[in-house]
Amino acid sequence: MNWLSWRRLRALCWKETLQIFRDPSSILIAFFMPLLMLFIFGYGINLDFSRLRIGLRMEDGGADATAFGAALRGSPWLDVRAYDSREALELALVDSQIRGYVIVPGDFSRKLKQAGATAPVQLVADGSEPNIAQFVRATVSGVWQMWQEQRAGDHGEALRREIALEPRVWFNSSAESRNFIIPGSITVIMTVIGALLTSLVVAREWERGTMEALLASPVTRAELLLSKILPYYGLGMISLLLCVGVAHWVLQVPFRGTLLALWVVGSLFLLSVLGIGLAISTGMRNQFNAAQAALNAAFLPAVMLSGFIYEISSMPVFLRGVTRIIPARYFVSSMQTIFQAGSLWKLLLPDIFMLGCTTVVFIGLTAKLTKRRME
Repeated sequence: MNWLSWRRLRALCWKETLQIFRDPSSILIAFFMPLLMLFIFGYGINLDFSRLRIGLRMEDGGADATAFGAALRGSPWLDVRAYDSREALELALVDSQIRGYVIVPGDFSRKLKQAGATAPVQLVADGSEPNIAQFVRATVSGVWQMWQEQRAGDHGEALRREIALEPRVWFNSSAESRNFIIPGSITVIMTVIGALLTSLVVAREWERGTMEALLASPVTRAELLLSKILPYYGLGMISLLLCVGVAHWVLQVPFRGTLLALWVVGSLFLLSVLGIGLAISTGMRNQFNAAQAALNAAFLPAVMLSGFIYEISSMPVFLRGVTRIIPARYFVSSMQTIFQAGSLWKLLLPDIFMLGCTTVVFIGLTAKLTKRRME
């Protein structure tokens, strides 16, 4: 008996395709759930800060102090509220009404005019959230530097002409966190969807009693595995293209790569996660248990160990080694490259190679677990 019959394979794939369209849960998992998760990630996670509320205590009424206060109020990233005392500022910070405060002391203008003297300004930031504290410090420091340059007048203008700093941000010129969060979130979404889709197929056959009929037929192990993978691969690719289209046209994330690069990387990644789900489904004969195991095996590693949220280089050596067998690690890197930089094959090929290795490992594990006899 040949190990693969195209006639039997087509029949099995058609059977599985009909099962997909007859089962509303597969359609919901493939199309509704990805869009729901994508909008949650797109609109619910935002690392950009805008109009942070800070307090301001003006103890000096001089012209320079007034000008600096006006510069703070004119910043588009700060919402400045005036307070009458230092005690009121501290109380507002403790109550989380403000994220930090600035105190301009009473001798600010006098010291600023003295040659060689320093005019200190006190800045206090809420350190309970380090990212916000750093943002407050950086923003106030930026306002201080810009105000000093404006105050320097013609001398400062001549200095800026002599040494001109022109910052430029590559790949994400607007520096919006959404542009790298969305590609990473697509990885998490497709990991969950891919593993969840195939985690139910074999368990469903056992629960419905149809697996016995398949085992009694002349269907080979290769035909059985391919018939469970190919229809869901097509469904997963449609879901992936849907997520990319929504990310680009609805969420306004730039897409600078090509569909060819997306197809190559996405195909290998989907085969990897489909293999994970199928391995779980083969080892478990209950759909509920298989779905729970697939969610835990897919979602948590994709979020925690893929580099989507936490930097891999900052992890312990042991965990860095574990991440090498996580397909989401390589897909996160590839998706961020395709979206923000383009189809840079020099960067994509290492990820493609590792995704190919994980595909072989997980589908090979599924083939090992699949047996042609009742147990």
